[in-house]
Amino acid sequence: MYELFEHTADLGLRARAADLGMLFSEMGACLSSAMIEDIASVQPGVEVRIELSGFDREYLLFDWLRELLLRFEADRLLFSQFEATVRTDGLSGIARGEPYDPARHALSREVKAITYHELKVERDDNGWLAEVIVDI
Repeated sequence: MYELFEHTADLGLRARAADLGMLFSEMGACLSSAMIEDIASVQPGVEVRIELSGFDREYLLFDWLRELLLRFEADRLLFSQFEATVRTDGLSGIARGEPYDPARHALSREVKAITYHELKVERDDNGWLAEVIVDI
């Protein structure tokens, strides 16, 4: 489960999940839903593999989301399906989507950057929670 929340001139992304892999997958979907009016309009025809190294979960989340955003900015790829495996030494992820087509994909807002502001990945009584603020 993921949601967007308002944050002054920026936008917050929040997700909850039972495990870390699902949490990172949900945050990928949350980022896409911040950018696209209807994430279901994005077909999973292109698969992109992402490998990240690192030990800190917050920085891994930042890098994961930054990489997804970079793929949109550089390659004009939108994503609708995500798989992530978080290890003690990094992350292996897959994002599935397709090239941006203005005739089929209505963009809702421009996400300019992922920020470190209020970045968190933590375990609570309900599983895992992640939050990040994006610059719009």
